[in-house]
Amino acid sequence: MKKLFKKIIGLGLPLIYCLTVTFLLGCEDNSMLSMAGKLQTTSHVFYVSPNGNDSNVGSIGAPFKTVNFALSLAQAGDSVVVRAGTYIEKIQFPRSGAEGNYITLIAYPGEQPLISGTGLPVVGHEALVTLQSVNWIWIEGLEIAYLSTSEGGRMVDGILVTGSSSNVMVLKNHVHHIHNNASPSVGREGHGIHLKGNASEPIRNVFVHDNEIHDNRTGTSENLTVNGYVKDFDIRSNKIYNGENIAICIAGGYGANGQPAFDYAHSGSVVDNQIWNIDGSTGQVPVLLEAPGTIGIYIDGARYITVENNRVWNSDRGIGLVSENDGFPTEHCTVRGNVVYNNRAEGIYLGGYANYTSGGTKNCLVLNNTLYHNAGELGYNNEEVGEIRLNTNCHYNEIHNNILVARPERGTFIRKNDVTGSFNGIDYNLYYTTGSVSRWFWNGTAYLSLVDWKNNSGGDTNGQQVNPLLVAPTATVPDFRLTAGSPAINQGTDVHGAAAGSVDAGGQARYNGVIDIGAYEYY
Repeated sequence: MKKLFKKIIGLGLPLIYCLTVTFLLGCEDNSMLSMAGKLQTTSHVFYVSPNGNDSNVGSIGAPFKTVNFALSLAQAGDSVVVRAGTYIEKIQFPRSGAEGNYITLIAYPGEQPLISGTGLPVVGHEALVTLQSVNWIWIEGLEIAYLSTSEGGRMVDGILVTGSSSNVMVLKNHVHHIHNNASPSVGREGHGIHLKGNASEPIRNVFVHDNEIHDNRTGTSENLTVNGYVKDFDIRSNKIYNGENIAICIAGGYGANGQPAFDYAHSGSVVDNQIWNIDGSTGQVPVLLEAPGTIGIYIDGARYITVENNRVWNSDRGIGLVSENDGFPTEHCTVRGNVVYNNRAEGIYLGGYANYTSGGTKNCLVLNNTLYHNAGELGYNNEEVGEIRLNTNCHYNEIHNNILVARPERGTFIRKNDVTGSFNGIDYNLYYTTGSVSRWFWNGTAYLSLVDWKNNSGGDTNGQQVNPLLVAPTATVPDFRLTAGSPAINQGTDVHGAAAGSVDAGGQARYNGVIDIGAYEYY
């Protein structure tokens, strides 16, 4: 219990609640709650078991049978503790907690109950767990799976947080096999976890941490989505894999909120997530021209988002700062300290889609990332896509202190695809390939040496092309730290200060003397 207590305190939650939850999880029956009762006004614990009965009193010895019935009784500060087993029901939170007094839905310690959608119908937009305009809710340790539909125009979610919900904790849940099997021609959407801000007040203060999300069939939607009027959120330490479309999407401009001024997510963080096997060719949605296009982390029309110290591999694209909608540029976002490797298309992608949107990417920072052997396949037009790509309408972005190691058979580092965009600063990057070709594109023209790249792009005055001396980038579990003597050590620019982050990809202090190039500082 000490570790749980420290973790809760570390999230900045009220001390009274921390003490109560820590105590309650160690209780074996309700008779032990007298001490906890002194800590807050209400402190009931309701137990639920497949062998229970909703006519029981809800104690550990006489539990309820359904989660929804237990939640119908829970007030601010109460906990619903769910025993192992399968619960076939769509869960709704009927009321809010209060400041510092969450309504908690949590698995019994050491057990993982399954909230299953097996056989349940889907009408319109439905989820297995729904939070509609409720506040101070805590969900932890549940398995949420097997909700599906084959009907067109319907949307299925594992967990849906919508309306004007706030102060929500979604921790350590296992969300999988949420399937929309409808034909793409009639609409096919679904999400593992979905934050949809569709009210006049924002969804805010939502923490989505340490969840495992996989094997969902999301159609044109995503595994973990933040869309519409959502702010002050933190997406952290989740594992997302085996997806047919985007792993994490932070979006704007899609009409999730009826007021355009509120229709984008902002002021959030995407940190320390692990993403792999996100492959658009595995789903039922046709892949345009059969080129890889699904993205691990997609910031699409959102603003003031930090994407930090994530790892994306064996997927289509790595990280995107992109806009698909006119009037909703991706702005003031920072991508720093990420490790992106062995993906089929671009490692990091900026800008809009040619002849499709004027949204573009503006005032964003791409700092201290390590990109290794991405761009394994050609793009939609059989073009070399590069470790980093700047597409249409990129303005005032800065790309500094990154390591780019190109595949030997490709050798393409950066591709600026066309003449649109302005004032993009590219410098202090380190390039390397073991192949015979080195290639940079500026405004669609290829340059085959670092000197020509510098002369024609007007950037990378301090760029270098040399082996970065990474520890073990080709190992079964790759290690992208710097070895002693790496030319990346103390060779970055310190001009960004705190914007470069306080820690590197390994959790060590970002600044150790002059900042290093790449995701890791050398110690």
